Amino acid sequence: MHTKNRWLIALSAVGIHISIGSVYAWSVFTKPLQQEMGWGLKQISFTFSLAILFLGLSAAFLGHFVEKFGPRAAGTLSAVFFGTGVAGAGFAIQIESLLLLYLFYGMIAGIGLGVGYITPVSTLVKWFPDRRGLATGLAIMGFGFASMISSPIMNYLIVNYGISNTFYILGAAYFIIIFCSAQYLAPPKEGWLPKGMTATGQKSGGMKLKEDLRQLTANEAVRTRQFWALWLMLFINVTCGIAILSVASPMAQELVGMTATGAATMVGIMGLFNGGGRIVWATISDYIGRPNVYTLFFAFQIIAFFMLPNITVSILFSVIVYMIMTCYGGGFSSIPAYIGDLFGTKQLGAIHGYILTAWAAAGLAGPIFVSWVRETTGSYQGTLVIFSGIFIVALTVSLLIRLDIKKIRDMSENQVMKNVGNI
Repeated sequence: MHTKNRWLIALSAVGIHISIGSVYAWSVFTKPLQQEMGWGLKQISFTFSLAILFLGLSAAFLGHFVEKFGPRAAGTLSAVFFGTGVAGAGFAIQIESLLLLYLFYGMIAGIGLGVGYITPVSTLVKWFPDRRGLATGLAIMGFGFASMISSPIMNYLIVNYGISNTFYILGAAYFIIIFCSAQYLAPPKEGWLPKGMTATGQKSGGMKLKEDLRQLTANEAVRTRQFWALWLMLFINVTCGIAILSVASPMAQELVGMTATGAATMVGIMGLFNGGGRIVWATISDYIGRPNVYTLFFAFQIIAFFMLPNITVSILFSVIVYMIMTCYGGGFSSIPAYIGDLFGTKQLGAIHGYILTAWAAAGLAGPIFVSWVRETTGSYQGTLVIFSGIFIVALTVSLLIRLDIKKIRDMSENQVMKNVGNI
C-alpha cells in the first residue's frame, strides 16, 4: 500500500480550514444586508454568533463521528453541511427570510464549521508525531488567515453579482474545495513513523521525543482534572481575545485618541497577527513544550492588559494589541498538540471537540462581558484591568497542571520499574 505524503495531508487540512474560516469575514455582508434587506445590526450579527455556537456544539457532538468513520467521511460531511448552509443563505436572502438565514448559515453551515474544524487535526497529529505543533498550527493558521483571502473575493462578488448569488457561488466553491481536500485525508497505517524516527521516538538528529502521558478515550479524558484545566485555559484566552476583537476600534479611539481610519487599519493588521501567531506559537511549542507556551501566554497578557489603560502612544498601544492577538491565535493552534501530549491520539478528535465547547461559550461570553463592564464602569480601562486579573487565574491553572503532569509521569515510571522488578 502506497504511503501518502504527510505534507499533502497538511495541505488538504489547510484547504478545509481556509474554506470554513471564511466565517470570520461575515462582517463583509453586514452593510449590504442592512441596505438591501433593512435588517438591524444585531439581527445580522446574531447569524455569526449562531454559527460559532453551532461550531462548538457540533465539534463536541460529532467528535466521535470523526474517530469512528475517519477524516475522509467527516470531511465530506463538512463539505455537505457547510456548502449547503452557505448556498442556502443565498436562498434565504432571495426570499428575504431572516429565520432561514439563521437556519442555513447559523445552524447548518455552523455544523459544517465544527466538523470541518476538528476533522484534519487528529489526523495531522498522527502524521506528525515529531512536529505536532507545526502541523496543527499550519491548518489552524489557515482558519485565522481565511478572512483576509475571503473578504476581497466576497466584496467583488457582491458588487458584481448581488448578495444572494454571492452565497450561491461561495457555497458551491467551498463544497468543491472541502470535498476534494477531504478525499486525500487518511490516518497513517498502524506502526508508521516518519523517516529517521525509531519506534522509541529517537530522531536521527539525536533528539528523543517525549512519549504521550497516557492513551485515554474521550469519555475517560473528560473525567480528568487536566481536561477541565485545558478547557478553562482556552475559555479565558478566547474570551479575552474575542472581547478585544469586538471592541478594538472604539477602545483605541477612546484610550489613545486614535482616528477612526487609524483604528480601522489597526483592526485589519490584527488579523495578520492572529493568523501568524497560530503557526509561530504552535511551532515554538514543539521546542519548549506546550505547558511553557501557555504559561508564557498568560504571564504576558497579565502585564499587557494591565499596561494598556495607561498607554498614551498609539504605536505602542497597537504593538501590545498585536502581541495579544498572537496569543489569542496561538491558543487555538497549540491546544490540539497539548491534548495529544496529555491524553494520547486514540480519540484526539473527540477530545478536541469537547474542548472546543470552550470556544462556543467564550464566543457568547466575551463580547457580552466587555460591553457590560464598559457600560457599568463608563470606560474600557476598568475592563482591561479586570481581564488582567482573569489571566492571573489562567496563569495559576497553567502552573498547577504541571504538577499533575509530573505526578502522572512519576507514577507511570514507578509502575514500569515495578514491572521490570517482577520479571
